[in-house]
Amino acid sequence: MEKGNVKALLPIAVFLVLYLGLGVLFEYGMGISMGFYNIPIVVVFLVALLVACFQNRSLPFDDKLAVMGRGIGDKTIVTMILIFLTAGVFVGTVGRNSAESVAFFMLDIIPPEFAVAVLFVVSCFVSISMGTSVGTITLITPIAVAVSTASGFSLPLCVASVMGGAMFGDNLSFISDTTIAACQGQGCQMKDKFRENFKIALPAAVVTLVVILVMTLGTPVASEVAHEYQLIELVPYIIVLVGGIVGINVFIVLLLGIVSGAVIVVATGSVAATDLLANMGSGAAGMFETTMVAVLVSAICALIREYGGFTALLNGIRRLFKSRKGGQLGMGLLVAAMDVATANNTVAIVMANPIARQMAETYGITRRKTASILDTFSCVMQCLLPYGAQMLVAISACASLGQAVTAFQIIPFLFYPFCLLASVLLFIFVVPPKDRRPDAEVPPTDADGARSALGD
Repeated sequence: MEKGNVKALLPIAVFLVLYLGLGVLFEYGMGISMGFYNIPIVVVFLVALLVACFQNRSLPFDDKLAVMGRGIGDKTIVTMILIFLTAGVFVGTVGRNSAESVAFFMLDIIPPEFAVAVLFVVSCFVSISMGTSVGTITLITPIAVAVSTASGFSLPLCVASVMGGAMFGDNLSFISDTTIAACQGQGCQMKDKFRENFKIALPAAVVTLVVILVMTLGTPVASEVAHEYQLIELVPYIIVLVGGIVGINVFIVLLLGIVSGAVIVVATGSVAATDLLANMGSGAAGMFETTMVAVLVSAICALIREYGGFTALLNGIRRLFKSRKGGQLGMGLLVAAMDVATANNTVAIVMANPIARQMAETYGITRRKTASILDTFSCVMQCLLPYGAQMLVAISACASLGQAVTAFQIIPFLFYPFCLLASVLLFIFVVPPKDRRPDAEVPPTDADGARSALGD
């Protein structure tokens, strides 16, 4: 077995210490609102990259640049960046008014006693269509506050229902940052990852919906919530959703969504034709940080791999998790730990991707299942973090409307992430595998075998 080099993992440790340490200091020591999101994550990754460049003095700097260039120029990284930018243009084109249209349409046609269940279902649809949990929470939380105020339902329950639905869509959407990162990082088709994920997410969503209904049915309702809506604005989202499920190339699907969205927003007067290009540019610019993170992480990981850091990490994981099922759990715990440290599920997936890909080779796990595990565990952890963007945005949205609620009031009502965790563990340890090979002990290998398994 190839020995590897534990010291090569130092750049990851530097990043985690700096980012997590500064985040805790800003958020809790200095009382800065959304402290973790005031830290320039690109700058912290640059520091980590600098540390990686100073390691391994035996390798000339020009050779290190060549290694980083190969990492950044990998087909999966280039494809990921292009999809990020195209998805940003799509979101900038169609805007977000349609999200409110969906919510108010369903609240209009469904009896008010089902309002909390409607919030959950609407958030599921909006998030899977828009590809952003934070955006969904930003848009639907004010509606949740209105529902709570008008109907008398618990505000933490209403907000938690929105957050759960938002993470359902974030986990499944074809244009979600996490889906793009997981699929491109593992080299699998989005439709295959969707089908793998859907089997895990749907039971969790159904159980969550049942729990919400049981908790809310019979509660006296004061009044209903009404508002104007335009359903034609849903067409671009439906095109992207259906096209993705059918298996049409993601670039073609997004192009169709952009064209149809541009026609609709201009025709309905939602956006002036002169402002449309500016909105497209703003949407693409909104993906800058995510794109730069992908570039920097790919460069850092290329150097760590060259120095033998991933070999050392994988050897440690193989000693801890002996079976194929254990390997899947190890992947999940790896990305969950990254998410706790970064408070960003997309960044956590991008960081975990190269390690998880090597683990998949070693344990005989399919690419689609690996992508599904990474996305699922990161979504579970991200939703439960008191300092995560989703939680902070929800609390801020309530505060802006004069309603005070805390993370620890909301967390007990976050039924979906708890159900999703139970579902993914059930699929790992109970449901018989149907891919590649049955669960078995990972056999010991010699140096050549280990090198082949790691793809070196």
